[in-house]
Amino acid sequence: MITAYCSNCKSVEIRDLSHAASFPEDVVWIDMIEPTRDEELYVEKILGIEVPTRDDLKDIEPSARLYVEDDAVFMTASLLWKADTDVPTLTDVAFILAGNRLVTIRYAHPKSFALFIAALHRLPENWRSGAALLAKLLETIVDRTAEILEISVSRLDILSTHVFGDRARKVRKPSNYLEEKLRDIAGHHRMISKVRDSLGSLTRLLTFFHTIPAIQQDREAKELCRTISRDVQSLSEHASFVAANITFLLDASLGLINIEQNSIIKIFSIASVVFLPPTLVASIYGMNFQIMPELTWVAGYPYSLALMVISAVIPFFFFRWKGWL
Repeated sequence: MITAYCSNCKSVEIRDLSHAASFPEDVVWIDMIEPTRDEELYVEKILGIEVPTRDDLKDIEPSARLYVEDDAVFMTASLLWKADTDVPTLTDVAFILAGNRLVTIRYAHPKSFALFIAALHRLPENWRSGAALLAKLLETIVDRTAEILEISVSRLDILSTHVFGDRARKVRKPSNYLEEKLRDIAGHHRMISKVRDSLGSLTRLLTFFHTIPAIQQDREAKELCRTISRDVQSLSEHASFVAANITFLLDASLGLINIEQNSIIKIFSIASVVFLPPTLVASIYGMNFQIMPELTWVAGYPYSLALMVISAVIPFFFFRWKGWL
């Protein structure tokens, strides 16, 4: 699907590729969403550029992501997608500056694009060129990434409270409680990893974008690019800090699981030690020797029972006195 946005912020969805010979003169942004091969050929014919295919967008080589060809600037960035779900992913989006027009090619629907389109009518008229629109679009993308990171930090704080619990409230938790929290921690780790990858991709794109003549000649757009670059650097540092907190939370959860397992093993160990002396007494009086004086006593049976109870109680109170129970 091809959607063209004019300088007056009106959008035109182009469906019939046979009759239209060119885009209107006031079109400044051409948004290609999951384009077909015919749509790619249509844009190539009108703009005189070679549109990257879906396979081209997946290329990770810097020379295939950031380059200038036939006076057109080609840039590709990895943006966060499905951030509101349990399976966030990265999608590659191409940004092309062909003359005074911006061309975007995407095979997903990042929320930042919807936010930018909704606010497109609020842009001043001097910001409605291809390069200026790209600068504003990148600003929206970075703002959306900051929002995602902020939400992840808030959820991570709640998860940290759940893992360590409230010491004032002695609430017994299910046996698999921490195991479930490990899955939540893994989900947060995945999210932050995707955020860091996206920010790294945006950093490389902004460094390249800042050097093109269209930005160097526009003082306001140039200053905006500098601001966005500083924001991306700040977000990258914050994402690294959050990643370190996730690592700490993961180690702490594993440590708490080990403590619980050791507590269970300790209970079984103490129980075996407590019942060992009574077992010894029972074993002695269970031997089949012919001469055993206690066997002829009237109080022999109560005596053996009392001896077993005493031999079990003494170790129990000894462990309590040592603080092992």
